[in-house]
Amino acid sequence: MRAADWLMLTALAAIWGASYLFIKVGVRDFQPTVLITLRLLIAATLLIGFLAAREGGREALVQIGRAWREGVIFGVINGALPFTLIAWGEKHIDSGVAAIANASVPIFVALLAIRFKRSERSTGMRLVGIFVGLAGVGVIVGVHPEGGGWAVLGTLAVVLASLSYAAGGLYGQHALGRVRGPVVATASMLYGGLLLMPFALLQLPAQAPGWKSVGSLLGLAVAGTAVAQLILFRMLRLFGAARLSLVTYLLPVTALIYGALILDEPFRAPALAGLVLILAGVALGSGAWRPLRRPAVEPAP
Repeated sequence: MRAADWLMLTALAAIWGASYLFIKVGVRDFQPTVLITLRLLIAATLLIGFLAAREGGREALVQIGRAWREGVIFGVINGALPFTLIAWGEKHIDSGVAAIANASVPIFVALLAIRFKRSERSTGMRLVGIFVGLAGVGVIVGVHPEGGGWAVLGTLAVVLASLSYAAGGLYGQHALGRVRGPVVATASMLYGGLLLMPFALLQLPAQAPGWKSVGSLLGLAVAGTAVAQLILFRMLRLFGAARLSLVTYLLPVTALIYGALILDEPFRAPALAGLVLILAGVALGSGAWRPLRRPAVEPAP
């Protein structure tokens, strides 16, 4: 990967790490379905404007209409569903814990690839990495923080979101063979938001939300969704789902830093232990790290 590619990867980690902070603040005044519907539709509006500036308004709408199938599927499994699960989970757990649980995405990519994508199947040490990462997930889910049972359910919701993201990454890589990245990004945000809207209308806030929640919503929609989607699809096209998941190394760290500095969230030993196991599993599962092997001794001449 070139320096510019690593810069994109780091930017994506910084943006997505902040998204957990924005969600944690946003769900104080918005129900998860409302927060995520607004997030998706605001991002879709910005992305439509981006496409219109490049292609012209009429052509942009035609391309979005043609990509309805990819938009609906990707909008659900990589947008509406995981976004809502994470938002619901963060009503019960810290933003840093949510980021750690969500770091299991590459583990699920490797598991799904066993069945659905031969080129990204894992064997040997990569397969070991899957089990190490799953052990880390187990540590995170098995911890009973202050929230008790609800915190366990919140963590499980984020893990389920990771599974959905993994499926979305594999499908998105497949969809890019038919539709350009910016079009898929725009269509997925639009159709995902429209599909989630009926649920949001049933949970509208009874009073006006505070400025912190509104500001968090805007940060989430603009940076964490619209900008991040454009970076995501560019990197997905260049590197594929497995290598893109290297962002997992950076994302929990940035989220933990944001949570500690801004929300005063504590660093808990069990959560950090789970983080170490998950990242070790990702390192092995992605092939980014291989245990050192003793060099073979050549026979004497």
